[in-house]
Amino acid sequence: MKRKILSFIILGFINIICVSAQETFKVMFYNLLNYPLEDAVPNREDDLAFILADYQPDLFLVCELNNITGANNVLNITRSAVNANFEMATYVSNTSDDSFGNQNDLQNLLYYNSSKFSIEEEIIVPTDLRDFNVYKVRLKTIDQETNPVEVYIIVCHLKASSGPQNAQRRFEMVLELDAYLETLPADSNVLLGGDLNVYTATESAFQELLDSSDTITFADPANRIGSWNNNPNFVDVFTQSTRTQTGLGGTTGGFDDRFDFILTSENMLSSANITYVPNSYKVYGNNGLTSCYNSAINSSNCGTISSEFSFEIRDALHNFSDHLPVTLLLEADVTLSSNNNFELDKAIVLSKNLVDTELDIYINSSKYLNQPLYIYNQLGQLVKTHLVNHNTKQILNTSSLANGLYFIKFYESNTKALKFVVSH
Repeated sequence: MKRKILSFIILGFINIICVSAQETFKVMFYNLLNYPLEDAVPNREDDLAFILADYQPDLFLVCELNNITGANNVLNITRSAVNANFEMATYVSNTSDDSFGNQNDLQNLLYYNSSKFSIEEEIIVPTDLRDFNVYKVRLKTIDQETNPVEVYIIVCHLKASSGPQNAQRRFEMVLELDAYLETLPADSNVLLGGDLNVYTATESAFQELLDSSDTITFADPANRIGSWNNNPNFVDVFTQSTRTQTGLGGTTGGFDDRFDFILTSENMLSSANITYVPNSYKVYGNNGLTSCYNSAINSSNCGTISSEFSFEIRDALHNFSDHLPVTLLLEADVTLSSNNNFELDKAIVLSKNLVDTELDIYINSSKYLNQPLYIYNQLGQLVKTHLVNHNTKQILNTSSLANGLYFIKFYESNTKALKFVVSH
């Protein structure tokens, strides 16, 4: 009976270890409203920090960034509000308007949690107005060299304003993007976040993105295709305008348009190695109330006591930008290199999680050689110390350890406690 109970416990521990391989990633796209040159609202960086601290994105896509100073400010905010491991892609001023004397100071950029993602390539796709900025990112998994999980992330800002001429310019911009996408493998994972400025799904720019004859066909994860402009039936996906008050910068008029999107390639809805989590698409700060139509997002029309997004969140969103962010979740059946089996910089690797009398440990950083390793039981009690010698491969004798779950780590280091199960 004891053996059956022990086997059950060990299987439970193994299941815990295996389940952790399902990873979820939070994505946010946000129009930063002419940041930092727009200063009508003082100290709006505090509002952005409040928003990011609440949502905690892993990938943060932005447009309407003015300059490198603003880019660095946002990086510092992500590091303090979300995670100290945040980095940003290379800041590049818009190249598409060079023939006009660089009149367009609205840039795109990607910020990312560098403990989960790395940037493999950065591409600029120019148009006659604004660049598409494309970033090929890779998940930092334990098998990333042999089985990479990669996503092309596109950040964009199409031509604004209504009317056939502006709609045509949006269409022509998308054609330039399509010409680039034709160079990618058809099964590429592609995510697009942008202020598309489209008023209806029938607009040619949007239809081109959804065109099934293209190498990369995009899908609307929200599945809310229609005529959005001034249509309260689509209030749940509206993103602009958060304001009715003048003098704050940006657009007023209240909540009546769906301009901001995150689209995914069709394969990311089901068959890719990193996929969209069903029903996770949300306009952050939008409680989906029809009473919010034409109202300011921080008004009582846009939230109740039981609403998902509180007044405090909606007020910060109102103050920071005339747009709301768009969010979704991605998931992948992977093990990140910073989880369980690996130290944050892959300095320590366990050969396996289930052991009998010996555990092989690989030390891939010289700073951990000739240092003591500490082994703790599941109660946090120190049960064994192993002095690492000068060899990169260490053999830990586990024969004296009782059956059960253990944790191993260096003392006062940035290494994570790695798990293993002893079963004699």
